[in-house]
Amino acid sequence: MAMQRNSSTSSKIKLDFDQSTGVSVMHLQSPPVNSLSLDFLTEICITLEKLEMDKSCRGLIITSKQPKVFSAGLDIMEMYRKSPEHYAEFWKSVQEMWLKLYGCSMATIAAINGSCPAGGCLLSIACDYRIMGDNPRYSIGLNETLLGIVAPFWFKDNMVNTVGHRNTEMALQLGKLYNSSEALKIGLVDQLVAEDQILTAATETMAKWLAIPDHARQLTKSMMRKPTLDKLISNREDDIQHFVNFISKDSIQKSLGIYLEMLKKRKS
Repeated sequence: MAMQRNSSTSSKIKLDFDQSTGVSVMHLQSPPVNSLSLDFLTEICITLEKLEMDKSCRGLIITSKQPKVFSAGLDIMEMYRKSPEHYAEFWKSVQEMWLKLYGCSMATIAAINGSCPAGGCLLSIACDYRIMGDNPRYSIGLNETLLGIVAPFWFKDNMVNTVGHRNTEMALQLGKLYNSSEALKIGLVDQLVAEDQILTAATETMAKWLAIPDHARQLTKSMMRKPTLDKLISNREDDIQHFVNFISKDSIQKSLGIYLEMLKKRKS
């Protein structure tokens, strides 16, 4: 039987849906490094919403079309020298992306084919399972403290749920980025495979997740994740306000400026 595939491409996301398996592959393609800008986050949210409503889609694999990087995390330009209204809108979209992905009823696998710091790490730990390319140059972690930024409570909660309290305490305070084998050791990723095998491995693993009756798996996932989701849902406005106040501080703007200068030098 020929595989039926539907492909749709928006500017920053390429979506392949295999009707025979009920699995969608979301390719992130926002050059150069899949930085999570307001536009990109909005597009991710709309895509997740559409897939969630499509009952024929049971599984989602998220991967990157950009070489050597899964996602470099939140777009710093969205947090630098903008209005409080802009910061609020941006932060709301970060919350929205996480709530939709962490709470989504589909089985989700992050096929991590490149580096995955900060917001990129959040995107991947919001999935049910993580497969990373076995390349010592790829790194993953919540490294916000290195920029003088504090990871919000829900980043922390998701990390604790993934690697436990002690590992999270070390990882967050030190802004630690783990290479692929270190990430496997602490359970930040679940499997390492050769780089050219990442999507194949994700497809094989997805078949195991989808062998479980959907309703039982979905209810179990909801039972495990609902308390963490509810914590943010009931504090969304406070969390936005907290972010806006924090990111607007002169000292924080200054350290973001220094970081952006450093990035510019690196490029040149």
